[in-house]
Amino acid sequence: MMMTRDRFLRYMLLLVTCVLVTTSAGAQQPPHAPTASEPSKSPAPAAPPATEPSLEPKAIEVLKASSARLAAARTMSFTAVASYENPSRPGPPLLYTTTSQVALQRPDKLRVITPGDGPASEFYYDGKTTVAFMPAENLVAVADAPPTIDAALEAAYRSAGIYFPFTDAIVADPYGDIAKSLELAFYIGQSRVVGGATTDMVAYASDGVFVQVWIGAEDKLPRRARAVFRNDPLRLRHQVAFSNWKLGGAVPAAAFTSSRAAGAKRIPFAHPDPGPPLGATPLAGSAPPKTQ
Repeated sequence: MMMTRDRFLRYMLLLVTCVLVTTSAGAQQPPHAPTASEPSKSPAPAAPPATEPSLEPKAIEVLKASSARLAAARTMSFTAVASYENPSRPGPPLLYTTTSQVALQRPDKLRVITPGDGPASEFYYDGKTTVAFMPAENLVAVADAPPTIDAALEAAYRSAGIYFPFTDAIVADPYGDIAKSLELAFYIGQSRVVGGATTDMVAYASDGVFVQVWIGAEDKLPRRARAVFRNDPLRLRHQVAFSNWKLGGAVPAAAFTSSRAAGAKRIPFAHPDPGPPLGATPLAGSAPPKTQ
């Protein structure tokens, strides 16, 4: 499975108005000096500023409800449109987009078909093996896999740099994964323009990522998630839009294998490049799943 704009604007408008009124009044009236019959008073100690809790109960409630709905689904399919920014030589970032058709069956089957800006790819996991297939190049990499979706996703990232930006929506316990390092969570408000449904907006920070998420108020399913990595100096934005949710339907066993991939030319199941230096923070699209 992100600060309400209206609330923030109202707060800033009120703050600016108060400052202007106070400044104007001070400029128009001379300071009042105490008379002989009016003893001077010591200034009252300033009240400590009000602070909001770092983890708002309403935000946690929304996140937990969505997690429970997703975790309870034995089978699931949806469409994920991922948009991510990359730096350009002139300076302003460029936007790239991919579309993924996702199907899974808990606890040990997953299929991700991804065309988009760049080479098309297909990913299959059947509980025993992981298959990464490039249909245009007719190349395939196959590896033995652990017995759960969560473990298979982590193994695919560790061994070959394969990562899906919607991982948080398909792991066994979405809230449990972000709760391990949850630093901040607050409720923004509702939106009626995202995903064709009324959504609850929540912002949270976990594991070095600041996320804003739109979750269906009625069905508790994610409609959009937007993230910025804390250690990214460019503050590049990464977004996933969810649609076509189907939970609990029948998924044929053949959905998690590919006859075309079986006949493709084999290549090693390994990282396509050396990767960033040890300890560097990866960007979205290459970030490790939350199951680490």
